[in-house]
Amino acid sequence: MLSRRSNHRNPQLNANGELIHLLSIDGLPAAVIQHILDTASTFLSVNDREVKKVPLLRGKSVFNLFFENSTRTRTTFEIAAKRLSADVLNLDIAKSSASKGERLLDTIASLSAMHADMFIVRHSESGAPYLIAQHCAPHVHVVNAGDGWHAHPTQGLLDMYTIRHYKRDFTQLTVAIVGDLLHSRVARSDIHALTTLGTPEVRAVGPKTLVPDSLRELGVRVCHDMAEGVKNADVIIMLRLQNERMSGGLLPSAGEFFMSFGLTPEKLALAKSDAIVMHPGPINRGVEIDSAVADGHQSVILPQVTFGIAVRMAVMSIIAGNEP
Repeated sequence: MLSRRSNHRNPQLNANGELIHLLSIDGLPAAVIQHILDTASTFLSVNDREVKKVPLLRGKSVFNLFFENSTRTRTTFEIAAKRLSADVLNLDIAKSSASKGERLLDTIASLSAMHADMFIVRHSESGAPYLIAQHCAPHVHVVNAGDGWHAHPTQGLLDMYTIRHYKRDFTQLTVAIVGDLLHSRVARSDIHALTTLGTPEVRAVGPKTLVPDSLRELGVRVCHDMAEGVKNADVIIMLRLQNERMSGGLLPSAGEFFMSFGLTPEKLALAKSDAIVMHPGPINRGVEIDSAVADGHQSVILPQVTFGIAVRMAVMSIIAGNEP
């Protein structure tokens, strides 16, 4: 079991460079990201089987710990774990001891005593999954399902899988990420993944109040004009306005945002003719994206969801050391 312990340089990897937790895409080597994407490909066919199960995590207990509301992410993690034959427990945080003031690590200690093998963690506080990974037993693995504004690594990975599926070579692409990048953990995960995989141009597109110039430090081109941002793009990733994380008047109105930065057929026409349109969901039609685009032939929003199950199966099987 010692070989599965995390190293000090990157707590996600053990001394042999193997993935034992998934906490962030930032710091993951390109080879590890590609390995996850390759492994996900082997799981896609499971979706087409009459019996949609493989025995890789049989006898393992996976705890979904969602301290923050989610439907899509929690559901796809649950489906992925069950398709790996794991026992899945969904903790109702609103009715748990955590809502009564119990410390996070006390909650984790209690659940670990119930022989948990893996924690899928969504938390409003950035860094919470790291804290859990530092204090859980060596055989327990942690997957970050979104922490604060920090990271959403499995969403970033499924976005990379989608891009690779349709565009093949990251080193020839221009990718535009449009919308509320200030509050988006998905945007940060996508940027880290794209730059690590060699994408030559990643654009952060949106109003100055939602796309800070500091993003340039991550190796992206900041654009405050939609036409400039999507021109000749191969991939456009739209992000929703995260009103629950905004304070003060960052935007005049949702209507004005749509006029300037909402993706319409006219604005999409500025991108390459074979450009794909992505969105991590949930979609706000008429705010960041027009229905004609969301439902159009260039949209790959629904395939993203399907790919997400395979990617999360890949992550869980790899960190548990039970790959196909």
